[in-house]
Amino acid sequence: MTGIVAVLVVLLGASTIAAQQVSVVAGGLEVPWALAFASDGRLFVTERPGRIGMVEGGRSTTVATLGVAARGEGGLMGLALDPRFTETGRLYVCYTADKGGRLVNRVVALLLRERRAVEERVLLDDLPGAAIHDGCRLKFGPDGKLYVTTGDAATPRLAQRLDSLAGKILRLNGDGSVPADNPFPGSPIYSLGHRNPQGIAWDRAGRLIAAEHGPSGLPFGHDEINRVLPGRNYGWPEVYGRSGDGRFIDPILDSGSDTWAPSGIAFLGDHLYVAGLRGQRLLRIVLAPDLDRMLPVTALLAGTHGRLRDVVAGPDGALYVTTSNRDGRGSPAPDDDRILRVVP
Repeated sequence: MTGIVAVLVVLLGASTIAAQQVSVVAGGLEVPWALAFASDGRLFVTERPGRIGMVEGGRSTTVATLGVAARGEGGLMGLALDPRFTETGRLYVCYTADKGGRLVNRVVALLLRERRAVEERVLLDDLPGAAIHDGCRLKFGPDGKLYVTTGDAATPRLAQRLDSLAGKILRLNGDGSVPADNPFPGSPIYSLGHRNPQGIAWDRAGRLIAAEHGPSGLPFGHDEINRVLPGRNYGWPEVYGRSGDGRFIDPILDSGSDTWAPSGIAFLGDHLYVAGLRGQRLLRIVLAPDLDRMLPVTALLAGTHGRLRDVVAGPDGALYVTTSNRDGRGSPAPDDDRILRVVP
């Protein structure tokens, strides 16, 4: 497949875990953005230039090439599989498009038939897009609803406006309609006041956790791990980090002056794993049962594989992590970008 040159079993070293615990599943990718496993073990991956790939039984295939506007941080990004994917063949992606010279983000459903995925329909169009802060992480929750993150599209004030879908976490039915129990009637908005959330996952208790990029420049850092509640406001751009402002929800964890640039997140057991872009490490975080405080944080793969974009838990109990060294901000190795299998 274009973008994946081979499925490998090459063992790599890592600074904080044994060398035998990291292997390369695929290499030669071009900015892989999202991973998703089907229940039958097939692994799907999006690449920002517009490719959707499938890794199965030691072989790799391109199942779709979409016409996207891969500018800056935009392009083909989020990916989610229908909870009944093996029956329906339906998958969902979020990508940036050029609409008459204007960048927009779009959520679409595709159908996979005989190793080819074709666009079925657009579920959500005209999401504010830009060269930065596009969000676009997709995940199905335990309630069967499709959750979509959106960034502020480089216009921070939009995150506080209920008449804009920028800077939000959205909740949709699988057909793109608005669930009747959403917090704002008739609106896909689930929460607001987000800068650029790129990771969402649910813990064993079914609580939604999100990772969000903090401000750049001055101030700097203050990346966030949030518990996301329906209808609540997370403060951007009025506040950032743990502000203590009663109008907004404080994060569970604030990186302070450090920067992770968190992207994909995943739970494996009781541990939350966070892929770091600028931080170039995989964080392992223990959250207190009541989510009122943070317990130990461990850095895995620190500086050994460069920028990390996504992490998912595989059916084999391992973590699968993508690098993002060919995104214009990294230092790519000859076989970058890669999908890594990590046994923590």
